[in-house]
Amino acid sequence: MSHMTIRGWKTKFKQIRKEFGYSEKEDFRSAKKLNSLLKKRFKKKQLQNLIEEKTVFIIGAGPSLSKSLKYMKKHNNVTKIVADGAVRGLLENNIKPDILVTDLDGDMKSIMRIGKTKIPIIVHAHGDNYDKLDIVGKFLNVIGSTQTETFGKVVNFGGFTDGDRCVFLAEYFNAKKIILIGM
Repeated sequence: MSHMTIRGWKTKFKQIRKEFGYSEKEDFRSAKKLNSLLKKRFKKKQLQNLIEEKTVFIIGAGPSLSKSLKYMKKHNNVTKIVADGAVRGLLENNIKPDILVTDLDGDMKSIMRIGKTKIPIIVHAHGDNYDKLDIVGKFLNVIGSTQTETFGKVVNFGGFTDGDRCVFLAEYFNAKKIILIGM
């Protein structure tokens, strides 16, 4: 991802934070907690191998998701990056995500199911989920995400919603093609 893109995002996010009244201090507090809970530093290669120069499905929980399930099942040679709201529907239809992006407000049973596998879970810390972050200790393959500056073991890939974060992640790692499903 170009530095211009992330810089442009940071400017936009300042506007979002102001408009919604989000506290940068609370975001940072959550990011610090997440950073302290992570066992290992983010390994760029892991996500790079899944995304770089590949076609990527970004899957959200919008109303069109159920109509897209057959289409997704036909395409096994793509990377599926899933926002947490969609993960339950995928699992119920035997579609395995390659990467899960969550701020821990989706179906926790499904998130925990993925957490017991080696599928990378990008957990996003923000001011509203401080109390939920302890669960990351139960995940096998967690990567910390923040909307503050990147520091320690947490990274700011960009994005506001889980779906946004999926797209920014794909862009960050130079996906060849990004296809939105259920958005």
